[in-house]
Amino acid sequence: MRTIDIHTHLLSREVRFDRLFDRIAVRFFARNLGVNPGDLKDQPWETYVQAMAAAVNNSIHVEKTCLFGVDSRVDSRGREIHRDTTVCATNSDVIEVARRYPDRFIPFFSINPLRADALDLIDEYTEKGCAGAKFLQNYWQVDLNDEALLPYYEKLRKLRLPLVIHIGSEFAIESKKQFEGSRMLHLPLQAGVTVIAAHMGLGQIGHWLAPWRNLSQNPAWFDKDYFHILEMLETHDNLYGDLSAMLIPLRARALKHLAAQKQVHHKILFGTDYPVPFTIRLNTHGLEHSETRRIAKIENPFDRYAAVMLSFFPKDNPLYTNHQRILVNRYSHEQD
Repeated sequence: MRTIDIHTHLLSREVRFDRLFDRIAVRFFARNLGVNPGDLKDQPWETYVQAMAAAVNNSIHVEKTCLFGVDSRVDSRGREIHRDTTVCATNSDVIEVARRYPDRFIPFFSINPLRADALDLIDEYTEKGCAGAKFLQNYWQVDLNDEALLPYYEKLRKLRLPLVIHIGSEFAIESKKQFEGSRMLHLPLQAGVTVIAAHMGLGQIGHWLAPWRNLSQNPAWFDKDYFHILEMLETHDNLYGDLSAMLIPLRARALKHLAAQKQVHHKILFGTDYPVPFTIRLNTHGLEHSETRRIAKIENPFDRYAAVMLSFFPKDNPLYTNHQRILVNRYSHEQD
């Protein structure tokens, strides 16, 4: 099986691992990336880029990845008010890395729709080769159902650019829960944009009085947004979902259930959310111990992630080729 990873991140050039927690976590993070912890601490951005490019190049299952950063939070007048120094990679850096490794990365832009020049920026970055867009509205604190955003959506539709929207829990960056839910999909879908609901609406901690339910494989305790997205995948031709960051325990518990929902598999996309770390053995996916031992020995992080997905979705499952329906501009250009 060879596929495209629809959901990976470039880190900010400003990323540093110098806080106390970072100095402890960097060893685990470096091991997950397959790099020396000292290199990651001394030259974090360049070490990260080279490690990611090498992992894609050496992957058995991932041919390329869609690569994106995250734009800053801006106020109602479009003035920048916060930029996370780990997550907020710039569009220019994304394009630079994609041009350095054109056989490994497909650039997507991230443009906060509250920017005064957002529509012009869409044109600029599309001309520079970006094949889609990424929203992190829960960090931006933007209601995607605000009709003032319709010109933005209409431009994406006319340019045939897919829009990846974060739906579900968020722990890597400051997030407002009110902007994480599946209701954020309504207006973009109504406007005709091809939308990818990242993370399938899973991962919320919704059972505080019975916390074990948050890790249960019983569908009765799954996120309501997950079931809402399953319904919407059947009723909206322009909606897709991705499997990115599905191996955190709050989400992995739903893999068996999702594997049985074959009526929507033609609308699901393979994604990892690289570099989000994940575990194989101590998890809620329910795989046999012999299987987890085998998968845990796989060194390449993309192939390790893919191996878990292949345990639930065999190699002939359409989710591994559905990207061809999404990246229409990319495939049209390659055919020309």
